[in-house]
Amino acid sequence: EKLKGKKIIFIVGGPGCGKGTQCDKIVAKYGYTHLSTGDLLRDEVKSGSARGKKLTEIMEQGKLVPMETVLELVKDAMVARADKSNGFLIDGYPREVKQGTEFESRIKECDKVLYFECAAQTMTERLLGRAKTSGRADDNEATIKKRLDTFYSATEPVVQFYQDKGKLCRINAERSVDAIFADVVSSL
Repeated sequence: EKLKGKKIIFIVGGPGCGKGTQCDKIVAKYGYTHLSTGDLLRDEVKSGSARGKKLTEIMEQGKLVPMETVLELVKDAMVARADKSNGFLIDGYPREVKQGTEFESRIKECDKVLYFECAAQTMTERLLGRAKTSGRADDNEATIKKRLDTFYSATEPVVQFYQDKGKLCRINAERSVDAIFADVVSSL
């Protein structure tokens, strides 16, 4: 009920495609709330909760976290921020069609899906560059390859599903931040 009238945009793209940067720009321009499933999961891990400890094991193996857990985290975060937000950018979700349909039946239908398309080589280079400064455990070459493989195999059906529903906007993420954002703005 608190989410009535709030726009929901799914943000899809491989690790290192620049989703986070674009989401920051959307938030600044439109007053949306950016919810990154990755950040929500990492915050839960940092909290040291029992759920956080379980997540640590899963993430260190480069596996996907169970849908139930992610949905719970996202819904809690949305409801908590609903009063202060014009809409929500759900980043890194859905990773499979079932996640999208579950989200839409339990929370709310999405208005649009922004798909940031980027070559595997580009994403790998960006992630390795980020690894030097981020200290993130999942930014090393072997894990990056695994994350990209997981992303591609899981995401193709999602992209197709939302394209068939007429909700998908493809964004070429190989370009400069500003060129990409110009496309984002025209698709919103």
